[in-house]
Amino acid sequence: MTGIPFPDISPEIFTISLFGFSFALRWYAMGYIVGILIGWWIAVQASKRPALWRHDTPPLSREQIEDLLTWIIIGVIAGGRLGYVLFYGDGQFRENPLQILRIWDGGMSFHGGFIGVSVAVILCARRYGAALGDVANILALTATPAIFLVRIANFINAELWGRPTDLPWGVIFPGEAAQFCPDVAGLCARHPSQLYEALTEGLILGAVILFLAFRRGWLKRRWSLVAVFLIGYGVARFLVEFVRQPDAQFTSPDNPVGWAYDFGTWGLTQGQALSLPMILAGLALVVWTRNRT
Repeated sequence: MTGIPFPDISPEIFTISLFGFSFALRWYAMGYIVGILIGWWIAVQASKRPALWRHDTPPLSREQIEDLLTWIIIGVIAGGRLGYVLFYGDGQFRENPLQILRIWDGGMSFHGGFIGVSVAVILCARRYGAALGDVANILALTATPAIFLVRIANFINAELWGRPTDLPWGVIFPGEAAQFCPDVAGLCARHPSQLYEALTEGLILGAVILFLAFRRGWLKRRWSLVAVFLIGYGVARFLVEFVRQPDAQFTSPDNPVGWAYDFGTWGLTQGQALSLPMILAGLALVVWTRNRT
């Protein structure tokens, strides 16, 4: 099988050694940091244009948006880690619960982070007396840059790769696990599913949301951008799951496809099962907002 060699990029941007300890800044952490800052900048730019908002009044001031940023960071870290433990942990944290706190070892769930951020948005909206639908629209407006950059970081880390493929853009990921392809002779090329997600969930979805917000006035309609985000992300993730290699705990000789939920002739991966509620919630918001309009 032919494929594109994996680029020689270190997961660490730089490492500093002090007093016998090493501190590394990784692309994964940088993706979150830069993505959240870009999202904050977009929210601030939107708040400077009152005409974009309902009654020509932004729901939050710049200072309140900065406060929301703090809540979002907490929600991403806490929700993302707990979501990984609950959705993908497969019980390995029961023997040593303190490993849950070792987020630097990796293991974050988007769906868990989404729940954590949703809680943060609810609390922030209540604190400032802003309409929840307007604050949620701010979140939808600002979420995709971090998604795009973190998926790129997943690729650099050579993790969350796809299923084996003979397509010309298949990537030969390093590591014993990535090269374990019983039905493939020689080097095993896989779908760069991280880049598929970066393109669909991050770049394309983000462009659509920005266009609707700044050119079509959708910020005036509460929950409108949230509906677009939920449907767009849910559909993109559901489709990418067909070529994304499931986590090892979901695969076995009897279940090589990696169904988390097997219905006989077909099934769902864990990512697909978690994306379906997002799609349904987005469609429900579309119906609800149209009726209110």
